Amino acid sequence: MRSKKPSASLQSVTMFTRLREDIDCILQRDPAARSRWEVLTCYPGVHSLWMHRIAQACWSRDLYWLGRFISHISRFLTGIEIHPGAQIGRFVFMDHGMGIVIGETAVVGEGSTIYQGVTLGGTSTIKGAKRHPTLGRNVIVGAGAKVLGGFTVGDRARIGSNAVVVKEVPAGATAVGNPARILHKETDAQREEAANAMGFSAYGITQEGDDPLTKALHGLIDHATAQQREIERLITVLERNGISMDDVSDQAPKVDAARLNRLVDD
Repeated sequence: MRSKKPSASLQSVTMFTRLREDIDCILQRDPAARSRWEVLTCYPGVHSLWMHRIAQACWSRDLYWLGRFISHISRFLTGIEIHPGAQIGRFVFMDHGMGIVIGETAVVGEGSTIYQGVTLGGTSTIKGAKRHPTLGRNVIVGAGAKVLGGFTVGDRARIGSNAVVVKEVPAGATAVGNPARILHKETDAQREEAANAMGFSAYGITQEGDDPLTKALHGLIDHATAQQREIERLITVLERNGISMDDVSDQAPKVDAARLNRLVDD
């Protein structure tokens, strides 16, 4: 028995339902959005999603040139380039959007947030291969990040601003730096606390704009320097009271904080 195609009225209901979802998604997640009319008329991320759905519909019907042409027009109007072959889930929010590039075999999971300047790109030139990344559900990709390759970024993962990610990111983990380092929620909890609680913002940066690992290392160097000063003070007090500490003071290692901090920054 042949399945019935959805009627035109049902398709229009589905279309308008998706439009309402897109608008409500932005109203919930962007404090700058004041009204549905503002989102409808002034948010290029929404416009690019709508045009992408048309382009993808053409692409899935083997109308490749038409799909690419619609994608090209969308890029000209919005500054966002989404290949018509890419798969974009529901409730995806592309904030600001300018400079976003999403490749042909990329998949963006439901509820994900992508900021300006992000590239979901490929590193392979083999046609038909999975060349672009797959983002899970509720992934945040910070401004300027580059995610390159046919791997998976797990659900609820976060990618910091300007990170360059070339390998899989586990679910719930955070990737920062170039090349990106993976910070796991469980195993790196103490490190993040020592680094002044990473404070991941929507743009994937820390409270001070630093890599949390770098902050942790600087904190350890400062702590070692403070301990050295305290030891030197105790030695001075003991020698003042007639207790010789020559052997201890000669053998005690010295912390060169300036040199260590330069090594960390480099």
